[in-house]
Amino acid sequence: MEILSRRDFLRLAGLAPFVFSGCSAAQQQFVLSNNRPNIVILYADDMRHSTLGCLGYPVRTPNLDKLAARGTIFTRAHIMGGMQGAICIPSRAMLLTGRTLFHLQKDGRQIPESDRFLGQTLADAGYDTYGVGKWHSEPAAFNRAFAGGTKIFFGGMSDQYKVPVQEYDPTGKYPKERQTIGEKPSSELFADAAIGYLRGRPGDKPFFLYVAFTSPHDPRTAPPEYAKMYPPESIELPPNFLPQHPFDNGEMKVRDELLASFPRDPADIRKQIGEYYAMITHLDAQVGRILRALDETGRTKDTIVIFAGDNGLAVGQHGLMGKQNLYEHSVRVPLMMAGPNIPVGQRRDGFCYLLDIYPTICEILRISKPANAEGISMVPMLSDSNAGTRETMFYAYRNLMRGFCDGRYKLIEYTVKDQRHTQLFDLQNDPWEMKNRADDPEFMSHRDRLGKWLQSAREKYNDPTL
Repeated sequence: MEILSRRDFLRLAGLAPFVFSGCSAAQQQFVLSNNRPNIVILYADDMRHSTLGCLGYPVRTPNLDKLAARGTIFTRAHIMGGMQGAICIPSRAMLLTGRTLFHLQKDGRQIPESDRFLGQTLADAGYDTYGVGKWHSEPAAFNRAFAGGTKIFFGGMSDQYKVPVQEYDPTGKYPKERQTIGEKPSSELFADAAIGYLRGRPGDKPFFLYVAFTSPHDPRTAPPEYAKMYPPESIELPPNFLPQHPFDNGEMKVRDELLASFPRDPADIRKQIGEYYAMITHLDAQVGRILRALDETGRTKDTIVIFAGDNGLAVGQHGLMGKQNLYEHSVRVPLMMAGPNIPVGQRRDGFCYLLDIYPTICEILRISKPANAEGISMVPMLSDSNAGTRETMFYAYRNLMRGFCDGRYKLIEYTVKDQRHTQLFDLQNDPWEMKNRADDPEFMSHRDRLGKWLQSAREKYNDPTL
């Protein structure tokens, strides 16, 4: 499916009359803040880039569409990958520390005290810092990242209607006996907590609010009114659906891949895609509630809101179900931001990583970033629609896969049980990654060129397998 044009994007989001009444891309200039706006990060779990209605995909996301339309959406945001099956662990660690993948300790399960979280940097700048929802690193590190919090879930996944949560523990120990069970859908539980914070705090100090959802991660059990929006018979299979992956990628039996039978049954995949979409639409509704709370407390004009997803998900694409791979559906994620000085109704198609958010916030606020924030600020992209933060992307998954993309061509190398596989995709003409050109003589020069760049990237990022 093609990405919509900017005009169609704004029309679908319902804001075209506002934007085209005189606020054009050429007239907008990004200006660094002289004040200290509030920062809100809303973080989805397993939400891929191709699930936003405003980009033309068949998912109802009216609140995220409106957020994108009053700000800037980054259509080629990516994660670097991970060295374990639980990709969300390194993804969240990279977002909050700015570290690149191979510089994380224990793939993000442990954050050394020498690495300063985004929350610590903002606290030093006078911010109140508050965390809600999923935390997938060591519990003690939560208290370094945030000065307060509520409905904190330590773990990777749970029953979406009975999430085990904790209140903020000043000791940082979080013993299990303090744990309670949330008795409502997880997205509502975390949105309620965020709204309670927004309504209860005084307005004399800027704040950083981090809300980490556990949706649309499985178990995908949306409330009935949302589930019925996506009956299986209405779901189209993606163009790259396959009954099975064309070769063993080394993770064919990982937990996520066992969520559907082998070979993949089209009827079951339609059902699971519908459940996935329903979770996203329910999540979108909770995002809308948080945004309305910002409106009702008079904070919207003073708050930068950032929405992102920690990683994508296959759900039938390429014969896969999970995110333990380097295809676009798993490494490309949604990212948008809106607020004071952020260009309105804009899209940026240049490359960026989620770890670039940390230095971007620092530059916007005119504060120094710590040495561990290794990302690149996206402020040039905000300032110039033709600018890019990065020219290329590097990806890695365990010791099994390495990938590199120059914007048009994408190379993935596999090493599994002494077996080698190579894929080369022309993303411009094959955005669904369906035609492997690795052995096509016409594309051999691109394969060789990207292979050399991949090797250089592995050296640059200190790949431990070298």
